[in-house]
Amino acid sequence: MIFSTILMGLIAGIVSGLLGVGGGGVLVPLMVIVLGISQHSAQGISLLVIVPTAMIGVWHFHKRRLIDYRMAAYLAVGAVIGILISANFVQFIPGTILKKIFGVFVLFIGCQMIMSKTPK
Repeated sequence: MIFSTILMGLIAGIVSGLLGVGGGGVLVPLMVIVLGISQHSAQGISLLVIVPTAMIGVWHFHKRRLIDYRMAAYLAVGAVIGILISANFVQFIPGTILKKIFGVFVLFIGCQMIMSKTPK
């Protein structure tokens, strides 16, 4: 189990580095399907895993001067407010419904990315 968990982390880290995502879109389904962890716990674990992976990513992107810190601060304000609201609310959503909401969200974002045109 330790090896498969580390392998899932490796996959999430690769996806994070390549695509600039926190890895939750990979980690949450893997933890639920492969490890049998509840949706709620998988989402909580994924949020904690974001901390070290984001720190390493920020360090690399900062060195290349690719971060707009003002934009990041504005986004962080909204994200903190959003997480404070949703973290208290999510505990009242049954895991089966939460899985479906998560799946629809991932599919929607994936379709949007596939269908979007590259800006000129």
